[in-house]
Amino acid sequence: MFRRYFITGLLIWIPIGITLWVLNFIVTTLDLSLSLLPVQWQPLQVFGRNLPGMGALLTVLVIFITGLLAANFLGQRLVGLWESLLSRIPIVRTIYSSVKQVSDTLLSPQGNAFRKALLLEYPRRGSWTIGFTTGVPADEVRAKVAAPAPGAASGPEMVSVYVPTTPNPTSGFFLMVRKDETIELDMSVDEALKYVVSMGVVVPSARARLPNGSDAASADVPVAASSSSNPT
Repeated sequence: MFRRYFITGLLIWIPIGITLWVLNFIVTTLDLSLSLLPVQWQPLQVFGRNLPGMGALLTVLVIFITGLLAANFLGQRLVGLWESLLSRIPIVRTIYSSVKQVSDTLLSPQGNAFRKALLLEYPRRGSWTIGFTTGVPADEVRAKVAAPAPGAASGPEMVSVYVPTTPNPTSGFFLMVRKDETIELDMSVDEALKYVVSMGVVVPSARARLPNGSDAASADVPVAASSSSNPT
């Protein structure tokens, strides 16, 4: 009985504790930005004490103002000049260009990164895993791998897929596969990530529609029964 209640308490407090620890780490790190202010403007001098979170507010404000200024024509010209300057520095240009490409892909509203969760057979036939679309392969790759069949106007459509590892999704594998060899999932990207990180313990709620129009989540029928057949 004691063990049962103790584990129940752990299941409640561990997520809370880790969440508070991560938030404290983020706020403490962002508060370091206050050291960039003149001494007379720092909270210790203005209010007579340090105020946790002021650095986080300052960081958010600086990022917002930067985005506001960069959104107009003059700001775009300044950003272009800045990037042109960085591209002339041998080591810096390599690091900056790589980080910028990744950030543009992941954060740009026009990007396709991690917009859809997919099911694909990996690392072998009959073994299924969850991946996330990151775009389409380069033209050269599609020309060499997905060449059109004789008499066909174009080759099969391909997608670039990131397959995360478990339980650490920050590492994984980059695959380029035929789109017809993948199955799009109804679960959101957040639900799919939780499913991967939890090693299948946290099962997403089923939202697939059954052929008769009812909701699979409320029916006594496995979700797999309503999915499309395996790709050939």
